[in-house]
Amino acid sequence: MALELRSLGRSQLKLSQLGLGTVKLGRNTDVKYPSEFELPSDEAVVALLNEASRLGINVLDTAPAYGCSETRLGQLLPEASGEFQIISKVGETYDPDSGSHYDFSERAIQESLETSLKRLNRDQLEVVLLHSNGQDTEILESGALATLLKARDQGLIQAVGLSGKTLEGGYRALELGADCLMITLNANEQGERPLIDAAADREAGILIKKALGSGHLATDSQHQLRQLFQDSRITSAIIGTTNLEHLRHNCAAFDE
Repeated sequence: MALELRSLGRSQLKLSQLGLGTVKLGRNTDVKYPSEFELPSDEAVVALLNEASRLGINVLDTAPAYGCSETRLGQLLPEASGEFQIISKVGETYDPDSGSHYDFSERAIQESLETSLKRLNRDQLEVVLLHSNGQDTEILESGALATLLKARDQGLIQAVGLSGKTLEGGYRALELGADCLMITLNANEQGERPLIDAAADREAGILIKKALGSGHLATDSQHQLRQLFQDSRITSAIIGTTNLEHLRHNCAAFDE
């Protein structure tokens, strides 16, 4: 397979162009996918991880808000082949009965990091992002990114940033020293594209979420992915799936 490893900005990390999103490993309620789905078995998860590694994927994207995703990865990664870089997040937790809850206080972020490290059986996480509720600027001005930068300097994280929803938030995160941004970019949503230039100016990396519109833009996915990665400043796009054929199809976009 021809997936490239691309540098994540000024960090030492090299990530595959496609990363595997793992929402569907741990949560199937209050999600925005086109159809309902059951959580996969442990055997199916290991098979998915093995195939992702075989295809050249070295990035897994998870979060405390993804139900039991972190816990399952921590339990099942030792059974899978390959080495993966992990992207996780802080700020949002999820309960099936009451929905999402947000807390960007220093204490909550520190506790979230400790919990994620324990769940994932790691001493260090490669990337940790603020999991914004849309109030990007308010979150940043509260000192949330500074808390992550402190944890990075302590060696708990290699790169930190914002998974945001606004241009203003992206610009401010870069000003405050973010190593990377995770932005929405696809055929229908182009509003955050200027952040690619802004990140490049500060030697920060760019990660893409919703590249296929959470499954709603999956038609001709190979063409869309090839178009996206014509920009060499984009490091990795996170695509969530538990379907091995979909995974192979998306990776085949890079065979040419």
